[in-house]
Amino acid sequence: MKVAVIYASTTGNTEAMANAVHEALSASGAEVVFGTADSADKATVTGCDVILLGSPAMGDEILEDTMEEFYVAIEGSLNGKKVGIFGSYDWGDGQWLRDWNDRLSSAGAVSAAEPLMVHLTPEDADVEKCKAWASSAIK
Repeated sequence: MKVAVIYASTTGNTEAMANAVHEALSASGAEVVFGTADSADKATVTGCDVILLGSPAMGDEILEDTMEEFYVAIEGSLNGKKVGIFGSYDWGDGQWLRDWNDRLSSAGAVSAAEPLMVHLTPEDADVEKCKAWASSAIK
């Protein structure tokens, strides 16, 4: 199984989540395409069996700019694709992930797993949640 893990991170919190997801997927034997939204190849990502995207909440609970740009670029290719989303936040209640999940549904994506969010820096328990989430996303 080929899985893409593409993320954006400004403080390192979403990057830590992405690293935990990557670790769990690699341990499962999946072939992982791993990178940041500003350097990811759209064709490679959309060619994967599962796509996992991560972004922190920015401003008024919106996606980080490079992830927004990347997501818009692949959105038209997500119909029928298995996609999961994750990210970190400081304030608010996760509206950015709910909005993003709605966009995925509108694009015809199939949910790989419930959206996963972590408040601020992932602690040990959060890292374990990220790993479990990754494992569930590829089932």
